[in-house]
Amino acid sequence: MSVSGPEDTAPLAHRVPDLGAMELLLAVARYGSLGRAARDLGITQPAASSRVRSMERLLGVTLVDRSPRGSRLTAEGVLVTDWARRVVEAAEAFDAGAQALRGRRDSRLRVAASMTIAEYLLPGWLIALRGRWPGTAVSLSAGNSAVVAERLLGDEADLGFVEGLGVPAGLDSAVIGHDRLVVVAAPSHPWARRQHPLSPAELAATPLIQREQGSGTRQVLDAALAAHGGLAEPLIELSSTTAVKASVVSGAGPSVLSELALGEELAARRLVRIPVEGVRLRRDLRAVWRRGPLPAGPARDLLSLARPA
Repeated sequence: MSVSGPEDTAPLAHRVPDLGAMELLLAVARYGSLGRAARDLGITQPAASSRVRSMERLLGVTLVDRSPRGSRLTAEGVLVTDWARRVVEAAEAFDAGAQALRGRRDSRLRVAASMTIAEYLLPGWLIALRGRWPGTAVSLSAGNSAVVAERLLGDEADLGFVEGLGVPAGLDSAVIGHDRLVVVAAPSHPWARRQHPLSPAELAATPLIQREQGSGTRQVLDAALAAHGGLAEPLIELSSTTAVKASVVSGAGPSVLSELALGEELAARRLVRIPVEGVRLRRDLRAVWRRGPLPAGPARDLLSLARPA
């Protein structure tokens, strides 16, 4: 059994290479040459070599084999590069979302999105939109599905994204995908040791950590359990999926959340999926806009990026 050393308790920033180092490693993998990777990133070859050595010291493994014929990733380097790629892609999504949140006055596309879509889907669409419309400034406002409808009807947004049971009054829509709600609890919760699925009545009678009224998640859950006594009063009511997940992970209680939001927590066993039978917890994801013709320009392209092929 391994024992954690003092370095395991150091801040994460002291244990993980910085983003620039990860981008350099990806460039080495792409070009098979440290020199070409350095030129691509606009740094000198000595600086690139120094950065690789620093990364290797930090991680305690050799990442790159250097020879007169070029630079080749070691087996460990290939694995680290795959992990780094996920971090860089997440950083690109973070950057796209953060730029849109700035709400620039020269924005040519105003987007409103429900929290689940804004957190887990929209950043990737915005990255793809940059490739088609590189000069387009995008502003993003995030809120629950009811807030998205208000923004569109108040001419504060050109295109919106919601999840729920139907189309808000005064809006047209297109289904862009589907989502499933999942009952989850911390591994320490009694439900995690159940031998049989929950019944709808048990789920309805249990105080849950819930999203606020007006959210698509709450709307679907209310409708699904209406015939089974309706939802119990919330144990805690929170306004974002991230806050709900944190509360469930802490052991405060169970919840019902979008499957889109749970990949990392389920894979790491920070949360456990609780089977439930006899209730439909599925919903449509929709793009919405003010009643009338389809949006034009960048809005139409964003809609096409979001819709399934």
